[in-house]
Amino acid sequence: MSDPIAWNDIALFATVARTGSLARAAAQTGASTATLSRRMTALESRMGRRLFRHGAQGYALTEDGHALLDRAQRMEEAATDIAKWRATATGPARIRITAGTWTSQALAAGVAAYWSVEADWIPEFVHCDRDLDIARREVDIGIRNRRPEQPWLAGRRTARVRYAVYGDPGTDRWIGPSHDSAQTPSGRWVLETHGGEIATTVNDPRWALALARAGMGRIVLPMFIGEESGLARLSKPIDALEHEEWLVSHHEARHDAPIRAALDALAGFLTARLPP
Repeated sequence: MSDPIAWNDIALFATVARTGSLARAAAQTGASTATLSRRMTALESRMGRRLFRHGAQGYALTEDGHALLDRAQRMEEAATDIAKWRATATGPARIRITAGTWTSQALAAGVAAYWSVEADWIPEFVHCDRDLDIARREVDIGIRNRRPEQPWLAGRRTARVRYAVYGDPGTDRWIGPSHDSAQTPSGRWVLETHGGEIATTVNDPRWALALARAGMGRIVLPMFIGEESGLARLSKPIDALEHEEWLVSHHEARHDAPIRAALDALAGFLTARLPP
């Protein structure tokens, strides 16, 4: 059985089909025209059908393209209907939130700062070092290190996250990521810049923190964790690892009252927790 077509690609196709232009679709989705062109070519290849006529008129739909757009619109209508049905539930809404290891830890430890039992929503935390599918409602809110490109996602920038080296000043050893750990930018940075100094490896960064506290070696941490870790900071912020932080949700679901309340609460917490 062939792999299913990703909903992301269908949604991008629908935007290109409606606008008839890569440039106009790029303006709506935030994706570059090069990305859209590549994704549409790949989609045609996977479908085994020609979906567009390329020419002076832009991206005009073929007969197969019109047929796919009809089906894509039914998928969008179904997603909207599900969101409306979900909104009719009684009691506090359970809002599934996903983030990387350290942000998940900060959210769980600091929950009292942004949520109370009187709220009309309840946080449910889903830890994952990959992007879970918001379009398919695997989660309601994702905290990510880049602005969303997909047209069905909405993003709110909270702040910039900075990283630094932490550990015992008396050791030059390093703790690195093992081959079966998630490929995070900070893990790659350690391998690329201090690979020859790695004394041991772990596949969970929380173990690296425990080992660093025991004096085993140096590690890289986001500064909102590192400054409260009890370890000495051994470097200036690492420019190569600094990134934006974004709250991401479905562009329609974000208007649901519980999700909107969760987004506002999380935005305040995430912005306030970052060190100067």
